[in-house]
Amino acid sequence: MAPIRPISAPRIVLYHQTTHNPDGSHISILPLLTQPGIALTHLIVAAIHINEDPNAITLNDHHPSDPRYTTLWAETRIAQASGIQVLGMLGGAAKGSYCRLDKDEATFEAYYVPVRDLIRQRGLQGLDLDVEEDFSLGGMVRLIDRLRLDFGAEFLITLAPVAAALLDVRHNMSGFDYEALEVMRGKEIAWYNAQFYNGWGNAGNPFMYELMVARGWPPEKVVVGLLTTGENGNGFVPWELMGPNLGLLRRQFERFGGVMGWEYFNSSPGGRDRPWEWAQRMTETLRAGEGKGTEHRPSGVANALKGDDEDDDATPAAPLPAPFVYQTDGEDA
Repeated sequence: MAPIRPISAPRIVLYHQTTHNPDGSHISILPLLTQPGIALTHLIVAAIHINEDPNAITLNDHHPSDPRYTTLWAETRIAQASGIQVLGMLGGAAKGSYCRLDKDEATFEAYYVPVRDLIRQRGLQGLDLDVEEDFSLGGMVRLIDRLRLDFGAEFLITLAPVAAALLDVRHNMSGFDYEALEVMRGKEIAWYNAQFYNGWGNAGNPFMYELMVARGWPPEKVVVGLLTTGENGNGFVPWELMGPNLGLLRRQFERFGGVMGWEYFNSSPGGRDRPWEWAQRMTETLRAGEGKGTEHRPSGVANALKGDDEDDDATPAAPLPAPFVYQTDGEDA
């Protein structure tokens, strides 16, 4: 597993679920490394599902070892070598993963071990727990404790509640109380990717985030979750509103937790042809002066991205996603 380098808030986090075009061609994340003005901090590969057969774990619709993911895993290694921390996401809108982990010890063990093994095999630096089904508080505590035991103090454990759940337990998709979890295991949780969309929050003004901080949530632990485009759900906030609001939160809270985007492949304003532009705008707003291209990355990484010809000083353009009709490999977050 790649070592964790400390990253200060505000974070810039992107989910990467749609990894392929409908024709089967791979959607590359390398432009997030090669395009200028990008200081992405975390990439979350989604979505890992636990199925009825404990050994039939899937990344969206295929086993994580399926050849279709060979390029994905190679690119995540390059991203890690470039300083981006790579996590996996467990769960999401497709239900079943967490109910299978919420049973007796023997059943928990049978379903947990394949997830543990996947994390080890792919060198993931953390796990994002997106619980959109009933899951007990005790079950979440057990899962967090086991992840910490197996992967140590540096392993990132994040959660992805709907934003409203951080203010009112009744407005919640997870079944347990996030405030109670923070009291019990907050020291083990790196941050919360709070979903400010699909009717659970509004990222167009600072009001809801301010309420969270007033309620006692540390600002460095609350990341504002956004739709990267109106194609990915309800509640997309145009940049004309979102940009100024994020800038305001950045100035208002010295330890502002940052922003996450669902999801990469069709992010605005560049869309499917130039999805990295979302990360460029977020870098400009939240981490001004930190954006970089291959010339600022470790030499081995830059050479890997450029190819084997050491005499060629020009960095070739990274492969771009081809235009296509929106389609995900699995369920939406």
